[in-house]
Amino acid sequence: MGYDPDPESFLANATSLIKGGADIVEVGIPFSDPVADGPVIQAAGARALSAGATPRKILDAVGKLSTRFAIPFLIMTYYNPVLAMGIERFAKSASENGVRGIVIPDLPMEEGDRFRDIALKYNIDSIYLASPNTSQSRLLNIIDKSRGFVYLVSLYGVTGPRDTLSPQALETVKEVKTITRGRIPVSAGFGISQPDHVSSLLRAGADGAIVGSVLVRTVAEHLDDPGEAPYHLEKTISGLKQASRVPG
Repeated sequence: MGYDPDPESFLANATSLIKGGADIVEVGIPFSDPVADGPVIQAAGARALSAGATPRKILDAVGKLSTRFAIPFLIMTYYNPVLAMGIERFAKSASENGVRGIVIPDLPMEEGDRFRDIALKYNIDSIYLASPNTSQSRLLNIIDKSRGFVYLVSLYGVTGPRDTLSPQALETVKEVKTITRGRIPVSAGFGISQPDHVSSLLRAGADGAIVGSVLVRTVAEHLDDPGEAPYHLEKTISGLKQASRVPG
């Protein structure tokens, strides 16, 4: 979450994720009604807002990171902050600050053409979400309109770390991969928190594993000593990255 728990700590924490081996860093822009997020990320959004976070400030912070590191940076936010800033202005600022893709959970694919067209104008991928109950016909449209990768919500419910990976998640990955047929990568998220989750998803055919809440929770666990958080974040990411190196 951008600016969580404060601007300087956010930059240090993001840097630690990259040093730990993260291939892509997704940065959240907080919103007051985060319908897709569980309590961990909701609390992070509240902390960020208390620290003075705004879309422009967070985009500027991503710009500082993108000048130092060559990996892709994504933005995850809701549509209201984008509309409030103005779609064109938001996309232009995001592009100028090195953002390569945007995830907007509450913007349905059927209503996202205007945003998608403006984002493409600034070379930003619109990343749409699919879920276990997405119909095949709708999934085909998502595949057609997504750029970068399809964000597969691997379970029912909101974000948050889970102790176990449900069989449904693995079956969903397999089913979606048979439909995409290599046209676009598929990355699975929601509930992914442990190395064996990552290796299991990749063995099932996923091209990537999206890990969020367990990292945000680590930040929350070190609010009294934020200087300790980067060490623990880097250690966590290193373990997850190691698990991604599965045979085949």
